[in-house]
Amino acid sequence: MKPKIKEIIVVEGRDDITAVKAAVDAEVVAVHGFSVGKNIEKIKAAYERKGIVVLTDPDFAGLKIRDYIQKRFPKAKHAYINRIEGTKNGDIGVENANPEAIIKALNKARCELTEIKEIFKPEILLEYRLTGYPDSKTLREKLGKKLGLGYSNGKQLLSKLNRYGITMEEFQEAMKDINN
Repeated sequence: MKPKIKEIIVVEGRDDITAVKAAVDAEVVAVHGFSVGKNIEKIKAAYERKGIVVLTDPDFAGLKIRDYIQKRFPKAKHAYINRIEGTKNGDIGVENANPEAIIKALNKARCELTEIKEIFKPEILLEYRLTGYPDSKTLREKLGKKLGLGYSNGKQLLSKLNRYGITMEEFQEAMKDINN
């Protein structure tokens, strides 16, 4: 039996709808890539009716679409699949993720906080080798996967840790798991 999601899931295209519906029982709407502006009323209706979870591709276009939606709907939840789970034959997208990866991403969906507390500072990323070291990129990928934040460069990671209300305990536990 597939998990039921109460919010409406916002994806980029038709193939993403198919992949998400194979994983969960949910209403899913597509923004059709950069045509997101033309579909803003459909997203607004979903947001007001049930709330939305944004699940875009783990690439540059997906990030731009996610940012566009976030600016207009600040209480939207965000779910991330990582690049590895979303890649098949060199193609990156939600449609390439298996049902387990989609379910995991949706279970870790988070809202952006309206009042951001700056718990995480650049020094902490250095201390945990998340910036400034040859293996920093790999560590950030693992942390993004563990916390459900997707891939980020150092600056983006710092922003996500603070915006999504990650606690120091969550962060330290995730880093402990990664380093073991």
